[in-house]
Amino acid sequence: MVDNLSALIDTVQKNCTIADARHARDMTMCTFLLEMREYYRWEMEIPYGARLPKDELGDWLNARESLWDAVEEENFAPLPLSETGIDPFEADDINRTLVPLGLVYSSGLGYFRKPHFVLAELKRAEVREGVQVLVAGCEYARDLIAPPAAMRDGAIFLRMDAVHRMLWNKYEEWQWKEKDTALGRAFAHYDFEHNVERGLDRMAEAESEAMILHEVGEARAESLLGEAWNAMLGQLTSRHAELLARAVRDHLADCLMTLPTLLEREAIGSLHFYLANLSGLRRALFPALPQAYEAWLGSRDTARLARLVKAAEAHWLEVAQRLTTTYHRDPQQGDTQLNLLASGDLAGLKL
Repeated sequence: MVDNLSALIDTVQKNCTIADARHARDMTMCTFLLEMREYYRWEMEIPYGARLPKDELGDWLNARESLWDAVEEENFAPLPLSETGIDPFEADDINRTLVPLGLVYSSGLGYFRKPHFVLAELKRAEVREGVQVLVAGCEYARDLIAPPAAMRDGAIFLRMDAVHRMLWNKYEEWQWKEKDTALGRAFAHYDFEHNVERGLDRMAEAESEAMILHEVGEARAESLLGEAWNAMLGQLTSRHAELLARAVRDHLADCLMTLPTLLEREAIGSLHFYLANLSGLRRALFPALPQAYEAWLGSRDTARLARLVKAAEAHWLEVAQRLTTTYHRDPQQGDTQLNLLASGDLAGLKL
């Protein structure tokens, strides 16, 4: 085991707190409060569905804001795994030490260049299409935002705790909404009505597999788009332009890997859940997909849906290449030009 696990956890958590201090308050107030509630639930180890103590939560929020003010200007600390410490963004070096000990670490930049750090129990490690997959269990240190899956330094990092929490939150929210929706059909497929805990476990296993498929698709998309794409994504300053670029790459990844595989496997629950989460800019860019889904509900004939996904693969590759070319033609005006493209007809794909 690590010589001083508590010191390692404290250091990773300190870096998480610094990252939150710099970026957490950039969220909308509604999103911020929702994320803070769930972070409090994780930190205090409160079970899913249990009511949160209002006064204690308010005191914790105030204390956390004060802590952020105190650490916001501090530098990220090296992890105490060698005499000189290891840079917290050198996840490969860190995992060479931790993985044989049953631990796993991830770090990197997420949306809008927010740093993410997490230290967790290693549940399993595997390889998919030459890409290492590290599956994390119990999380010992994490920041406010918990992406369930991400590609970090060429490896896929899947967080089962975050998957469970995300699904539970969607289930709680759905109970106050219309039942006959794609999300409701997903919960029905996993039989939440008769056994919520068992349904949640089954759904977490299935949807974590869909998340791995997406990240493998991301790896395929990255090899097709090359360094010019990564360079563009790293230089975008407009939030909308970054969201557009990420949405296009998500569609390409899913048409390369996620959707064809789910259709081939007839993974009905995951197809329902995928469409339930197709929202915002991603849905606006790909209106043909929910239309094909509605047609599929009536016939359960996957052929039409599969044809659309195959056509969409070439479409989203062309769109992604157009974004890259447009940006690099004039990087100083690149954000503006991408936003102008977004206001045009990037969807363009018909049933």
